[in-house]
Amino acid sequence: MSEIAQGGLTTPGLGRGVRDIRQSSFLLKLLVRKELKVRYRGSVLGLLWSYVKPGVQFIVFYVALGVFLGLERSPRNPDGLPNYAVYLFSGIVLINFFSEALGNAARSIVTNGNLIKKIYLPRELFPVASVWVSAVHFFPQLVVLIVASLFAGWHPDAFQLLAAVAGFVIVALLATGLGLFFGAANVYFRDAENLVDMLLMVATWASPVMYAWTMVQAQLGSVAFSIYQANPVTIGVELFHYAFWFPTTDGSAAMPPNLFSLWLPLGLVVALLVLGLGQFTFRRLEGRFAQEL
Repeated sequence: MSEIAQGGLTTPGLGRGVRDIRQSSFLLKLLVRKELKVRYRGSVLGLLWSYVKPGVQFIVFYVALGVFLGLERSPRNPDGLPNYAVYLFSGIVLINFFSEALGNAARSIVTNGNLIKKIYLPRELFPVASVWVSAVHFFPQLVVLIVASLFAGWHPDAFQLLAAVAGFVIVALLATGLGLFFGAANVYFRDAENLVDMLLMVATWASPVMYAWTMVQAQLGSVAFSIYQANPVTIGVELFHYAFWFPTTDGSAAMPPNLFSLWLPLGLVVALLVLGLGQFTFRRLEGRFAQEL
């Protein structure tokens, strides 16, 4: 009895948040493997879909925007973006990671409802595992981006490589925080996953993935453009452009002002705040997951 008194009592169904994830790395690896096996069960191409889907997406956008709408620089269109193919694909790679990570994380608790009702394990593992699975799909696309950039004359310095890492970290933290928030909310309100779908549709076009940031600046005032620029996904995409696309240009292209002195720190702070909010909301709601599922 004295041992129980000394150890204290804990509320059933509540974990310790991020600390549980660190201490449950083996379970996290098992969940990632399970998700990958389930996703590609009966699939002929398997992990090759990580190349096929973004490849088709890139071709469609490149032809529609780069060729038909003239966003690519050419002798007939000197005002377009140089090496638009690299510009476009570097943005697509990161936005696809964000979309897949958040979309799957928002559904992860409901999808694993049977497992949650049978045994207890840190529930944060499910949204985090979804982000990790998306990272597994992200890195093959990153390899393709690196090879394409090398053919386009990519010669990065260490600072540009660090910018790519920073962009990925910001987007990964944001996706994890939003995944925790919407994953918990989706247990109680199934409209949450539909809201996430709309959010992802907006996110694809609300960041300079397929168009130049200068086009936005020309249409918006300074205040509205600052709000647009403060979006962590926008910051992550622009960091990827700086890392992979900017070294392949002739120097005539411009990057957003204060990208490193202001927007990178701000993007990291906002992503960490969203992660904290997601963790707080998840902990407040996870106690009744089993009953609600």
